[in-house]
Amino acid sequence: MKTTAKAAAGTAVVGFGTYGLLIGEALLARRRIGTTTDRPPSGNGVYGVDLPGEPLSCLLLGDSTMVGYGMKTADQTPSALIGVGLAHILDRPIEIRNESVVGARSSDLHDQITAADMVPDLAIILVGANDITHQVPAKRSARRLASAVRRLRAMGAEVVVGSVPDFGTIKPLPVPLRTVCRYWSRHLARRQTVAAVEAGARVVSLADVLEPLFLLKGDALFGDDRFHPSAEGYATVSSFLVAAAVAQWRTREAAPIEGEPEERMPLERAAERASEHGGTQVSPSRGRRWATELRRRR
Repeated sequence: MKTTAKAAAGTAVVGFGTYGLLIGEALLARRRIGTTTDRPPSGNGVYGVDLPGEPLSCLLLGDSTMVGYGMKTADQTPSALIGVGLAHILDRPIEIRNESVVGARSSDLHDQITAADMVPDLAIILVGANDITHQVPAKRSARRLASAVRRLRAMGAEVVVGSVPDFGTIKPLPVPLRTVCRYWSRHLARRQTVAAVEAGARVVSLADVLEPLFLLKGDALFGDDRFHPSAEGYATVSSFLVAAAVAQWRTREAAPIEGEPEERMPLERAAERASEHGGTQVSPSRGRRWATELRRRR
């Protein structure tokens, strides 16, 4: 009995010690990263004004990554990258309205929707990183995301969600914090995928979309703080969001993308696979717990 008690006490001490180490490393990493509330120049406006037809309204929601934190010119931000991409592929004008906020969490999405004061045709959400850094339980974070998706769907919008990227690629995070954050981010990505798809959104996994290129190009895909993307990194992330948005919009127009491999499977399995393969799209299928997985070649 005494031996058991001593073992339990020893385990508790190790647990508290590890937790203290992680908190200390997190504070150190936050000081290294040093984010601010500065915004880049606004990329709001109409893209493809020479193209025929009425503009398709696209609302962007989320945190600093959707804002384009660290960029000095508007054309390097997700607003412009997504606007130009959608206009080019859909061959019609695209009106971009970006209500994202540096430091935003999933709980802020409803305020952003309200602030937009518009009824969008299409909404793209990129959120979750700050939920992790503020230790918001993944289940609660995903539930708040789903609530925002349902509100947008009730407004008649097609919705695309970029799941939280893999934190294991962030260099300022030391080990073991980086390992823990990789687990947290992938766990949240799975929760986000299930909740958002059930609410009616198409989810594109951003799990490791930067990592293969990062290994080839060093720091080229990360900005000065080595946390937020560089201009090339934002272009990479935006390209995946544009591809998912085009695919989702074409389902409304009954014109799905041809030549892409699709597979129908249980939603939880699709979410698990997507969390490990960046660029994978997961969309609702027949039945509440089923989804269609779309794999894209890198």
